[in-house]
Amino acid sequence: MTGPAAGAAAGPENPFAGFGLSGTPGTDAFWAAAGAPASVPDGDGGWVTLFLRRGSPASIAFESWSEPVPLRRWGGTDCWYAEVPMPARLRVTYQFLADDAAYADPFNPVGAGADRSIAATPDAPDQPHWPVVGADDVLPLPRTRLRWTSARLGGRRTVRVHPAGGGGPVVLLLDGDDWLYLHPAMTAFDSAVAAGDMPPVTLVFVPTKDREAEFGCGPGLWEAVRDELLPLVAESGVPADLDRLVVAGQSLGGLSAMYAALEFPDLVSRVACQSASFWWTPDALERADPLGGPPGGTVAARLRERPDLSGLRVAFDVGEHETRMLPHCEPAEALAAQAGATVRVSRSASHHDRAGWRHALLRDVAWTLV
Repeated sequence: MTGPAAGAAAGPENPFAGFGLSGTPGTDAFWAAAGAPASVPDGDGGWVTLFLRRGSPASIAFESWSEPVPLRRWGGTDCWYAEVPMPARLRVTYQFLADDAAYADPFNPVGAGADRSIAATPDAPDQPHWPVVGADDVLPLPRTRLRWTSARLGGRRTVRVHPAGGGGPVVLLLDGDDWLYLHPAMTAFDSAVAAGDMPPVTLVFVPTKDREAEFGCGPGLWEAVRDELLPLVAESGVPADLDRLVVAGQSLGGLSAMYAALEFPDLVSRVACQSASFWWTPDALERADPLGGPPGGTVAARLRERPDLSGLRVAFDVGEHETRMLPHCEPAEALAAQAGATVRVSRSASHHDRAGWRHALLRDVAWTLV
């Protein structure tokens, strides 16, 4: 790119015409036409996406996918912009950074919490059942709230429980607060059940206090889930089938879900994991490059012992743009199948980003319950 709307019919008074905008930057007519980030083909199979901000300098911070991109000012106007090259099939979370604070994009109706927005290239697949939620919207919360005081993990946590479609098999959503407050999982599961895309389920939103400590390959979390949390769910009065338990996790949560299936097979026999951190070894986080260790890390080493996984259904998904994660995920996927698990493998149109994992979450939880 050599300048605003390169390759499009643009001029000094309408520099962003190629992105569908009209009016001179900085005028009321221009800002009235401004909307969510707009993309045009780059001529090489990818896209160039225009981001706009009104009023002050800022940079765009993307979730994992890219280094921050500074905005440029158009002349002496209040229009700040960036034309960001993007690959085909990308959905990404972003926010504006300005004055040591983070802000959602006020022109983008698709939010993820109060200070984040979601952009998608035109060829990114749809995400059925996930409603458009603005940054100012307050997400609905499950009515049932459990106070979990854990002797094994320490401290007190609030666990929300929701019977989608009246309740059924328990689905543990690790990093539950993200699925409560950033992404409307309760609404999405309700919609999927109502549409017949999955059976009724009982969602249990499991929060974590220390992801690195609790989601590493250790027994503490899963002993606490088995001995403390699930009895609370059973006593909650919410319909819940504890004999059919699904664990859904992402990143370190996906690692923990797979660990549970390996070491607690009587508890966990259905797993949906997205972009699981299979690079993990006990010393990985102490290395300058945590992903530079043996492919598949501790989980792959355990799978090479050929445990009997004939009772396990596990769905693996990873972002197709996560080039450094793929060499760790692929061995775990193959070894799980060789150990007898029923395996599903897919790739999402994303980098390491919850916005890109949302469709796989619904689809793969449903698949584990077939």
